[in-house]
Amino acid sequence: MRQRRVAGLTVLAIVLGAVAFIVTRAGTSGTPESTAAVEAAKKKPAKPKPPPELPRGGRRLFPRNRVVAYYGAPQNVELGALGIGTPDQAAKKLLQQMQQYRRGGRTLLPAMELIAVVAAGSAQQDGSYSYKQSFAVVKRFLKAARKIHALLILDIQPGHADFLKLTKHYGRFLREPDVALALDPEWHTPGAVPGTVIGSTDAATVNGVARYLQRVVRKYRLPDKMLLVHQFTDSMIRNKQQLKPLHGVPLVLNVDGFGGQEVKISKYNDFTHPRVRHVHNGFKLFYKEDTNTMTPAQVLKLRPRPDVVIYE
Repeated sequence: MRQRRVAGLTVLAIVLGAVAFIVTRAGTSGTPESTAAVEAAKKKPAKPKPPPELPRGGRRLFPRNRVVAYYGAPQNVELGALGIGTPDQAAKKLLQQMQQYRRGGRTLLPAMELIAVVAAGSAQQDGSYSYKQSFAVVKRFLKAARKIHALLILDIQPGHADFLKLTKHYGRFLREPDVALALDPEWHTPGAVPGTVIGSTDAATVNGVARYLQRVVRKYRLPDKMLLVHQFTDSMIRNKQQLKPLHGVPLVLNVDGFGGQEVKISKYNDFTHPRVRHVHNGFKLFYKEDTNTMTPAQVLKLRPRPDVVIYE
């Protein structure tokens, strides 16, 4: 009996030993494979982030979108609609105004055109006859713009300063996918006090700014970054036919100036015919200064229809 029990235990030990050997062997042989799989997973490159888009989707601005903007600055309500009330209050009114263009056949994109550099009637410490909005002010308007999925357009009235230098001053914001730029040559008046003469710029200056923006777009993989230039006299942009729109930087020539409806329509027709190649069209309206401000329905009857409509 005892011998049979010992024999049974011996057999059981042999069986258990064999099982343990098999399990150990299997576990040992599987460990390198599992480790290799984990290591391979670690080494597998992560999927690159998709490039950023415009506030309401897509990377190309035109012809998909029609931009409707409010213009101004917080220092004075006389500077435009954007400066009336808080940025959030202006944004709410902007959306109400924009909805009146919903029958225009395009996606509507709101924009807040902040006068980032304001022309001044006296020399500043740097002799520029203009003052810069602080980064804190720009951030406040950018925050409000993002709440409504809008563009923020930084407008430059340089006085005696240089357009490109001022553009670079706000470079930290222009790296963002939802920040665009506007140049206001009326207020570029080297040798004269802004407001006493009508200022101007030239195609070479505009092209230089456009090249800078294109470098920013390429470096940060940004969607289209609009460059808008205001004009209300033909001499405000000299050598206009030499303008060179660049890929990723759609150029908009905005017909500015206030007056009656007939005058504004006539001026728009003069500036858009003949058209400057590869340039988009803007149209500015004034709530106070225009006589009988044109309705959105009247604006949409213009030919070509404006790509950008701005309210001051």
